[in-house]
Amino acid sequence: MARRAAAGGTGPKGARRPEVRLPRLEVFGGGLEPDGDYDGLEFREADLAGQDGGGARFMDCALTGCALDETRLRHARVLDCVLSGIRGVGTDLAEATLRDVELLDARLGGTQLHGAVLERVLVRGGKIDYLNFRRAKLRDVVFESCVLVEPDFGGARLERVEFVDCTLKAADFSAATLTDVDLRRAASLEVARGVGRLAGAVISPSQLLDLAPVLAAEMGIRVEG
Repeated sequence: MARRAAAGGTGPKGARRPEVRLPRLEVFGGGLEPDGDYDGLEFREADLAGQDGGGARFMDCALTGCALDETRLRHARVLDCVLSGIRGVGTDLAEATLRDVELLDARLGGTQLHGAVLERVLVRGGKIDYLNFRRAKLRDVVFESCVLVEPDFGGARLERVEFVDCTLKAADFSAATLTDVDLRRAASLEVARGVGRLAGAVISPSQLLDLAPVLAAEMGIRVEG
């Protein structure tokens, strides 16, 4: 189930946010296995560092305070789940599917989500460094009150994506395709590469002024006093 965020005026279409309602969960105390099937489970303060859950399916699960350093979740499917307070460096979610997921107060670094598919995902709070979204597909995704340091959206497709009170530092949009992307409410917007690919996004007048030097440089315009 999802609800659409309001988009005032003639702005872009608002993203549909997930509304995750978890059932009564069973506490899970084991480890991950490739192609495992995890349904209606609670992973609380679990140390999953270095484990291999490639191709696994997580449905109606809660991961709370878990360590995911170098955890391999390539091709995993994460459906109707809440991930809260997770932490880790080098978590591999390449080509994974995340649908109807809430990611809350995460502390992650070097997370691999290249080629992943995200639909109706809310990322709220926390700080994620060097997030790799290259060639990923993001639809109905909201980044809210979080810090993204050097996120890489190179070659990604973003549709109905919102950045709300979110800080983007040195973002890379090279070769990205944007449709109905709302950057107006970002707390800070810094684009290192690919500023010319922001067609399909909406920014505020003040953000346009901030981006003017980068736009001029990309277009080969010299600005002299």
